[in-house]
Amino acid sequence: MRASIRAAPWAFPSCPLARRSRSTPLSPFARLDSCLSPAPDAARVAFLRAQPFAHRGLHGKGLVENSLAAFDAAIAAGYGMECDVRASQDGVAFVFHDADLDRLTAEKGKLADRSASLLDAVILSGAREPLPRLDALLHRIDGRAPLLIEVKAPTRNVIRICRATRRALEGYRGPVAIMSFNPLVASWFRREAPHIVRGLVVTEEGKQGYRGRIARTLALWKAKPDFLAYDVRDLPSRFPARARQRGLPVLTWTVRNAAAEQVAFAHADESIFEIPGDG
Repeated sequence: MRASIRAAPWAFPSCPLARRSRSTPLSPFARLDSCLSPAPDAARVAFLRAQPFAHRGLHGKGLVENSLAAFDAAIAAGYGMECDVRASQDGVAFVFHDADLDRLTAEKGKLADRSASLLDAVILSGAREPLPRLDALLHRIDGRAPLLIEVKAPTRNVIRICRATRRALEGYRGPVAIMSFNPLVASWFRREAPHIVRGLVVTEEGKQGYRGRIARTLALWKAKPDFLAYDVRDLPSRFPARARQRGLPVLTWTVRNAAAEQVAFAHADESIFEIPGDG
């Protein structure tokens, strides 16, 4: 997180924590990590370290999260972007965070229970636009800014959403990466679309202690990610520090204030942020 921090919405002139993490003692898993989850080629993931990423677009101030208008605003401000994707009943990737439609639309029920044609008619509350398809968002961005795609896959059955995401990405030339809490998603992309940069999203919430460390390590080995996206509330932490030492970029989410930005600056490579007060 380098010069790009100057562009953060709450940019601060100096920070006593603004330094890299010191060397982290090797754990019993360190040697296995290098073998079972090797570091990516540095050039392949360089775009992840180049700028902060606006969480669900630069929303707030009348702009709805995960709307095309919010992504337009992020591009205009010089940020990268993060979005969420879910699959329709017939396997089309839509940009939407929740499993249910009711928080951000006037509709009820689950997104996954509707066909793409029905979802095309659903309007985002507070916006004059429908739920965007992922391919429409990619067409809108057209390589002008980096995009992180969080693949929502809460179960072991990841094939439909992974295929839907890959189809939308076919032929796309801009800087893009997929990521998920579910290590099976990154594992699927490693086998089926290895050219796409892939990440593992991690939180330690409810997963502290030895069992949590084992679970995170097994997820890392399964996913073999090119980068981590780590919960800022859990930093500093030995697990992401060890990954950084091996060459994996570590992004951190969701950064909403200057204190969290200081933590991100000290312990991660870039932030996934929301402007304070946007919610």
